[in-house]
Amino acid sequence: MPYNNFATLEQLGSASNFIDDILELFKSPSLLEHFSREECSLLCSYMVCYGAPSQATILQEGDSGNFMLIILTGSVNVIKHWKDNEYKIVAMVGPGEFLGEMSLVDGQQRSATCKTAEPTDFAVFTHEALNEILIDHPRLGNKLLLLLLQLITVRLREATIRMLPTIISTLV
Repeated sequence: MPYNNFATLEQLGSASNFIDDILELFKSPSLLEHFSREECSLLCSYMVCYGAPSQATILQEGDSGNFMLIILTGSVNVIKHWKDNEYKIVAMVGPGEFLGEMSLVDGQQRSATCKTAEPTDFAVFTHEALNEILIDHPRLGNKLLLLLLQLITVRLREATIRMLPTIISTLV
């Protein structure tokens, strides 16, 4: 099923078609390293893959969202609106990395824009898919929730470290 956000992108089909490539991405060290081949295969059956050309916006700051992306190939710039019409690249992510996990969990607006830096393939995992997994495969669902919690915790820690100089300078 195509997602409206990606109507102009090439739909590559189910992530199950790319299971060997995806498993290669998530060899140790990775957040998915503790998932068995069967669990990864089952997880892939709930995802659809897309291909995007260079400079394609795949997530837009301020848009509502209920899905996350897993980058399979290529690279993506994470861009944050700074002030007026200024934008800053705050990160670059590549194969095996996740984008949009906060909106997957809370359904809130996207906190950054994500634009491909080169041709990029990615898998889409929706909130609906997460709910289905929790109902149909509770053990896998619990592992997935722990993975999301770990991922969000890592992002929070990284943001705190980046913000620390600013916080300290305002307190002094």
